[in-house]
Amino acid sequence: MNPISNTAFYCCGVRMDDAKRNQPVCNDVYADRFMDERGMKIYEPFRSEKMPNISNITRCRIIDDYVSIELTDNNSVNIITIGAGFDTRPYRITGGNWIEVDEPQIISYKNKKLPIEECKNPLRRISIDFASETLAGKLEDVDKSLHTVIVIEGVFMYLDSGSIENTLREIQQMLPEHVLFCDLMTKNFFNKFAKSVHSKLVATGGRFTDRIDNPEKIFILNKYKLIERVPMFNRAGELGILWDEVKIPALAARLMLNLFMKDLSGYSVHHFRYS
Repeated sequence: MNPISNTAFYCCGVRMDDAKRNQPVCNDVYADRFMDERGMKIYEPFRSEKMPNISNITRCRIIDDYVSIELTDNNSVNIITIGAGFDTRPYRITGGNWIEVDEPQIISYKNKKLPIEECKNPLRRISIDFASETLAGKLEDVDKSLHTVIVIEGVFMYLDSGSIENTLREIQQMLPEHVLFCDLMTKNFFNKFAKSVHSKLVATGGRFTDRIDNPEKIFILNKYKLIERVPMFNRAGELGILWDEVKIPALAARLMLNLFMKDLSGYSVHHFRYS
């Protein structure tokens, strides 16, 4: 797998551990299928990263909830996950026509560990070499008459501004109307909270690009409308996972959130609409 794909084991390991909790946040009972000896070796150094792991599992839950809402009144929604990694939403959420797009190594490994035949929803997996192939070319036969949701999770922090813009333009050319769920991190958040986990990501071959102060700006300039942004740690506090995981009493955790929320809100899930 390419170096960035190695980080998929980190995200998957966090969901695996969450599924073992008494009250799981996402309850991804499929995650442990991917965690072979190599995956566990990659994941092990990240187990001590309490705050990043909280944001990781909370990010997953926020997007789970957003997708479920989209499916409430319409089970025929197209849900396209770009850079899907070891995501298992098609198996955990009822409804939708699902398409997963990622590097050939990820798709091949995923087909082996979690076969499409086990999914109760319609599911396609499409391999792509992001360096030499286009999303439009890979997704040209997508039914554009259906409402479409794009999920890009844990990807944009690895892309520079130019690559992000190119990705957005490709999606727009292919889908004149769509909803986009993605996570964005500010420079301030990275500097204050993410350097430790980033050093471990670098050791696996992944590396964040330079962060900017206002990552939403690229999307707004490309004619996306921001519907909502949900800070990870605000939602983690609501879910109870924040003080549960870091062993901080609930009252103290709420006070901490109030004190540091401006800084902590620099990593959020964003709900955009393009039309």
